Amino acid sequence: MQEGASQTTSDFITGCRRYASTEVRPRICIVGAGPAGFYTAQYILKHLDNSDIDIVEKLPVPFGLVRFGVAPDHPEVKNVINTFTKTAENSRVRFLGNLCLGKDFTLQELREQYHAVLLTYGAEHDNTLGIPNETLPNVLSAREFVAWYNGLPGFENLNPDLSGKSLTLLGQGNVAVDVARIILSSVDELKKTDITEYALEALSRSKIETVHLVGRRGPLQAAFTIKELREMLKLSSCTTRWRTDDFDHVEESIPNLPRPRKRITELMVKSVSEQKQNESKQPGRHFRPIFFRSPVNFVGGDKVEAVEYVVNKLIEGRAIPTDERETIPTDLVCRSIGYRAVSMDSHINFDERKGCVNNASGRVLKRNLTGSDQTIDDIEDKYENGLYASGWLATGPTGVILTTMNNSFGVADVLCRDFKANAIRLNGSRPGLDLAGRMYVSWNGWKAIDGEEIKRGEARGKPREKLTCIKTMLQIASNAGGA
Repeated sequence: MQEGASQTTSDFITGCRRYASTEVRPRICIVGAGPAGFYTAQYILKHLDNSDIDIVEKLPVPFGLVRFGVAPDHPEVKNVINTFTKTAENSRVRFLGNLCLGKDFTLQELREQYHAVLLTYGAEHDNTLGIPNETLPNVLSAREFVAWYNGLPGFENLNPDLSGKSLTLLGQGNVAVDVARIILSSVDELKKTDITEYALEALSRSKIETVHLVGRRGPLQAAFTIKELREMLKLSSCTTRWRTDDFDHVEESIPNLPRPRKRITELMVKSVSEQKQNESKQPGRHFRPIFFRSPVNFVGGDKVEAVEYVVNKLIEGRAIPTDERETIPTDLVCRSIGYRAVSMDSHINFDERKGCVNNASGRVLKRNLTGSDQTIDDIEDKYENGLYASGWLATGPTGVILTTMNNSFGVADVLCRDFKANAIRLNGSRPGLDLAGRMYVSWNGWKAIDGEEIKRGEARGKPREKLTCIKTMLQIASNAGGA
């Protein structure tokens, strides 16, 4: 449960009217079938015995970022799909794929047809830099690149230009490192994964030899994890080349660092030391992390040719620009500076600046309120009764799958407590979403799609070959009686 959720729940229950009902089964709609959606469903099933749950997803297939965000060479991270499948196959759960909030139904419809609605549809848009020439060809986002090689429908024709010799990744989080690793990995190794066949073909023709990973702050603030760094350092046919000047006074800071930061800094310093012992130019591909740089301009005419940076200095952990500039040639750029959610319905109390739903411990605030409005005494005037948000839509894009799990369990706990306290209005049964005339995919439909993907993968010696054409998915599901 989230820290502070118990206190908030107590305050909420105290101020709520009681709507007691022992006959009506709580019916809940979860919008979004990614990790946040499945984790909230899992918790509700365990802690709210008499509830029924519909999980509504805009794609015909479930699992969200686990399917479309996790790197193909990290299959162990996808094992959580086994747990999600058990949740989906519970008799109290329905999966309804190919139905989109704001297109196939409105939030108001959901609120009329369910006792509670939980918004968990994530963050699927990119942050931008807002600098000159950002729309040049060959300036992409890491999100788009990941969606391309992971088979997210709508990105199969991205066709990134890999004919140049260098790629620049702006940002130093794990997503950026994933892209670097996929670009620099052996195609023979990638053939064993569920990477899409079209991406594999494009990567086999790639001419990229050098990947720059550029961050605005220093090694002590690098956002990638030690696991991701270890994988890069061990990558065959690839040499990591640090800028040694970036590590001035870093080693002397190590004793005072917290343990996780200490371990990753020690690994970087060790790699820098090994590099100094072998300064001769290594053949093959190169991974080049660069610190203390912020992009200020993309240079190029028909397409990007270089990135101009301002050189930063670090003051109290903040990157402060100096008057110094550096321009580094590149043939392809991927921004990796974070995601933001969007409002899928005009009735959602959405903070456009933060890119998330205004909420307190998962309860969505009424539309005239923001997350800072915590002093209102009348609870009924504060929260939208029965409306919740969890995952990146509620918190902003932060953390890993474990972070999402903890947040989702916390929000689901708040929801369950509200039901048990009769704070959610159980004034009559709810029919659930009206499916008449709507082309939706059931769980059996997904199982048919899943089986077809595995079959196609086996023919290529892969775990699966993901389908990217929604029309094909719907046809397969329909043939199996699941659409």
